[in-house]
Amino acid sequence: MIYEFRTYTLAPRSIPEFMKRWEAPLPKRLEYSRLAAMWTTEIGPLNQVIHVWEYKDVAERTRIREEVVKAGIWPPKTQDLIIDMKSEIMIPQPFSPKLDPSNHGPYFEMRTYMMKPGAVGEMGERWKSHLPGRLKLSPLIGVFTSDLGHLNKWVHIWAYKSLDERVAIRKKAMAEGIWPAPGASPVTLQESQILIPAPFSPIK
Repeated sequence: MIYEFRTYTLAPRSIPEFMKRWEAPLPKRLEYSRLAAMWTTEIGPLNQVIHVWEYKDVAERTRIREEVVKAGIWPPKTQDLIIDMKSEIMIPQPFSPKLDPSNHGPYFEMRTYMMKPGAVGEMGERWKSHLPGRLKLSPLIGVFTSDLGHLNKWVHIWAYKSLDERVAIRKKAMAEGIWPAPGASPVTLQESQILIPAPFSPIK
């Protein structure tokens, strides 16, 4: 199983129009593959839309994308609204929940860590031993590593009912030594974004 994370940076104030143009063609597109999630940025780089598509493998992704373009049903006519586009193929970690429809939000924190080369296994072991305690505090939506795109990337997404809840949970986790996992870390850079679900997102 792979997930394609497509991040589009849009012109300011164009997100409502972008969503409007998705509405008509999306049902036909969903006949080919599953949209796992779709978010817009609330805090962090603004005017971004992140849509996550599920595929069996890269070959299936290529085949489906060729089919929908040939059929003339995708992509939506949003090119004039888009300033920048980025696509990354992400692999879920063995302990990552499946990106099934859910209602754990409406606030999602996507934390992106850059790691030293070859450190995925080390990071996975650190997480496996300490994650159970962290999961008691708030839902984990997914944990992924990059396979195509910017390499050595570790992405984890957490759900919260409010931004105040996020602050309280993170304070509790640190004060009680629950999270982050103690010890030396292979992480070299960290980035955090707060996301909210788009109207079409199965994960809300």
